[in-house]
Amino acid sequence: MNRIARRKRVTKETTVDLALGLDGRGRYRVSTTLPFLDHMLELFAKHGNFDLTLKARGDTHIDDHHLVEDIGLTFGETLAAALGDKRGITRYGQALRPDGRGAGRALTPMDETLSYIALDLSGRPYFDFKVKFQIQNKAPFAFELFDDFFQAIAMSAKMNLHMKLLQGRNNHHIAESLFKGFGRALAQATAVDPRRAATVPSTKGTLVG
Repeated sequence: MNRIARRKRVTKETTVDLALGLDGRGRYRVSTTLPFLDHMLELFAKHGNFDLTLKARGDTHIDDHHLVEDIGLTFGETLAAALGDKRGITRYGQALRPDGRGAGRALTPMDETLSYIALDLSGRPYFDFKVKFQIQNKAPFAFELFDDFFQAIAMSAKMNLHMKLLQGRNNHHIAESLFKGFGRALAQATAVDPRRAATVPSTKGTLVG
């Protein structure tokens, strides 16, 4: 398959150029001027087997919020474009165990951290983020911005996205668990089910809002 899309967003605050391949091999070229966000997006691509190319810059001399949120918005728009009418997709995704069976709750461990992620490419945007990061005197990133980042993705992709931290101490590990789990859950949801390749997985006949 060739489910690839590219979107560019240009405002007075930011410039974002993003390409996403849903049927990729986990290849990435990411440059956002925010090294920690680069690292997280590389983890997402690698563990979800998505091909991701992203170049972005913004008014980070003010703060990082505009850039982080606009990358999320552009990501969601690109994902929606790559999915098209969503014909044949699995639709639902959870961060399953590597063997794919995912007995019990779908969890993503990262050392002491454990997170739960589930999503539905329903065409109806909803976002629930129950994650609290630790207060740090010196941090590589404003971790609270990940709430805005994933909300922007959920709204612009019209996705139902639930993210919950069950336990965690280290902010880096918490963020890593979220991005790896999101990559794996999204990979499951966007995967094509050969049994329904010609149909949309909805009794309404459409998943495009």
